[in-house]
Amino acid sequence: MRTKLFSLIAVLVMAVVLGACVSVQPATQLTPRSMSVNGSAQVMLTPDLAYISIGVHTENPDAKEAVAANNAQAQKITDAIKALGVDAKDLQTTNFSIYPQQQYDNEGNLTGTTFVVDNTVYVTLRDLAKIGDTLQAAVDAGANNIYGIQFDVADKTAALAQGRKAAVENAKTQAEELAQASGVTLGAVQSINFYNSYPIPTVMDGKGGAAAMQAAVPISAGQLTITVDVNIVYEIK
Repeated sequence: MRTKLFSLIAVLVMAVVLGACVSVQPATQLTPRSMSVNGSAQVMLTPDLAYISIGVHTENPDAKEAVAANNAQAQKITDAIKALGVDAKDLQTTNFSIYPQQQYDNEGNLTGTTFVVDNTVYVTLRDLAKIGDTLQAAVDAGANNIYGIQFDVADKTAALAQGRKAAVENAKTQAEELAQASGVTLGAVQSINFYNSYPIPTVMDGKGGAAAMQAAVPISAGQLTITVDVNIVYEIK
């Protein structure tokens, strides 16, 4: 019994001694003051690519005949576009569908079923001077749906680098002005975030041969705008 009592006292004494040896840590330092600024820059680019969705729409009470007619028209369109020098790798089928469409009279009675077939080819044009000729050739070959023209730039690497640099400089200028106005000094950069956006404008959007025929006139590609936004956090002193 005495042995257990002495052991308990020894443990308590050791705990007190160890507790006395624990050093008190200083209070956590306050988070450095900081300033967050947003910078923005825009870079203009001249398009060198065009994308066109060209479609064939056919209807027939007989499903096989509807598909056959659609296939024949689609093949003529593809051949006509290739004849203008467009590479086969720049032609891609993006939609092929067939579905029944029920027909009703004025009184709501079912009169029959028509099968509808749609085939859409996505064309990439690397020579923008051929846009009008391509649309005209497609319509002449039987295209009856044109879903729009979009412009793009194949290589945006240099433009993005230019935009990021200009956006950072814009943010830095703002930070320096704010620091001077508020009587503080800029310190090291704490963090940087950036965002890119480059919308592709649609020049034409329409359906049917009439819309495509109008598009056969010269088309202006205009310019694309790449916008770069950055957020930079500076330490301030």
